[in-house]
Amino acid sequence: MFSVVTGGAGFIGSHLVDALVARGDEVLVIDNLSTGERGNLAAHLEGGQVELLVADLLRDGWQVRLQRADRVYHVAADPDVRGGASSPASMFEESVVATFRVLEAMREAGVPEIAFTSTSTVYGEASVIPTPEDYSPLVPISVYGGGKLACEAMIGAYCHTFGMRAFVFRFANIVGERSNHGVSWDFIHKLRADPHVLEILGDGRQTKSYLEARACVDAFLHVCDHATETVNTVNIGSEDWIDVVAIADLVTDAMELDDVEYRFSGGDRGWIGDVPRMRLAIDRLKSLGWRPPLGSKESMQTAIRAQLGAA
Repeated sequence: MFSVVTGGAGFIGSHLVDALVARGDEVLVIDNLSTGERGNLAAHLEGGQVELLVADLLRDGWQVRLQRADRVYHVAADPDVRGGASSPASMFEESVVATFRVLEAMREAGVPEIAFTSTSTVYGEASVIPTPEDYSPLVPISVYGGGKLACEAMIGAYCHTFGMRAFVFRFANIVGERSNHGVSWDFIHKLRADPHVLEILGDGRQTKSYLEARACVDAFLHVCDHATETVNTVNIGSEDWIDVVAIADLVTDAMELDDVEYRFSGGDRGWIGDVPRMRLAIDRLKSLGWRPPLGSKESMQTAIRAQLGAA
């Protein structure tokens, strides 16, 4: 199978590439390396299992490389949810415009399938928790979430208009090795700068679901192998959740720090667009035969160990 992975040098994308290589796929990664790293693919590049095309989806030249592709895994995105409040135009282009350009390139090349990494933030502040895929109305409260929802709509339209199939994944918070953002990464860097005081955004009661990256990719590919609809929208996450103070405790314990003072910025959310409570219903995922091997606490512990070991 010939698989194209946009954003394949990034956090989730590189774990996906690992899994595709293990399956024996021919893999082309398209990445502008703005947040991804060539080092995440080093072993595959040296062994010749993966080709890296350094290119920007907002520019031309890469489209012809989609010829022969069996599926495009569109993972490329700006992962900084907070950044949408300060640079909405950039986030719109890197999310919505880039996805439209990928769909157009697929249409012209005759690529039949797309797998798209969406987000739990499309639900906004859901009144039903755990939140199922058919929850409505979808009212995102961040530019990031709004852009992902627009991408979902365009993907659905292209599938029904041009005979494609899609797998749309609404992720919980994905954590683990190679991540260069997120709450545990933020805490580790703050505590290295000052091991006595830790600033925590919001009130520390924000409570969310977390899943380790390799488990996420395993679920991702399981759905691609087993879902049969024209557009398959599936939540991916764990079945529990953990609050921010508990994550801070995990980080301080792992760093063997005592008597750290927690200072809270205040309010019930960490930043503009932050959803304070999020847990996804994964009944649809389980009906396809996949269950999360780790809970939120175990996923965070795995991520913290990896992030501390990478420094």
